[in-house]
Amino acid sequence: MAFRIVLADDHPIVSRGVRMLLEQASGLRVVAEVASPDELMTVLAATPCDLLVTDFNMPGEQADGLNLLQLLGRRWPELPVVVLTQLGNPGTLGNISRLSNVRGVVSKADAVKELHVAINAAVANRNYVSASVKRQLDLSGADASDATAALSKREAEVMRLFASGHTVSEIARQLNRSVKTVSSQKVEAMRKLGVTSDLELYSYAREHGLTF
Repeated sequence: MAFRIVLADDHPIVSRGVRMLLEQASGLRVVAEVASPDELMTVLAATPCDLLVTDFNMPGEQADGLNLLQLLGRRWPELPVVVLTQLGNPGTLGNISRLSNVRGVVSKADAVKELHVAINAAVANRNYVSASVKRQLDLSGADASDATAALSKREAEVMRLFASGHTVSEIARQLNRSVKTVSSQKVEAMRKLGVTSDLELYSYAREHGLTF
């Protein structure tokens, strides 16, 4: 029986290339391709599958990639996930790799064979990180405690988006919240983290993995 995979990436060329790569392997079949978090949720609710291969940061209501992965873990706790990403932030990579439903983290900069290795590991219920991801984690000591621990879920979501270059208005549109609400969540998060300016916020975010 073929191992059924759902593939999520908002870049059509990347998605098409990954699908061709996966389906060249014996026993693997891509049963659905999606390009947004909303579409992913709809497909997973209706399509039986054995593994999800997903980009980390896709546009949509669930624009915060870490929040999306956590939501997937709550709704489909038995579904293993391999994250295929361009991320280079050690803190964020560490946060991803510690999620219970994530079986693999593969950099798009690594050799394509790394994705097959990650999928084979996921099939065997093992964890795998690709070469460049492992280097980032080793260099940073990313086993440190999660920097977002003091924040509420919504505050952490706003902080990651803001520190990644989005304005408060853009975040409000993406998360379907009012500008006033997002601004208040940002201010409260900064208070909890002990930062008093946007410059301090960006510095803190880089050091603690709060950027995409």
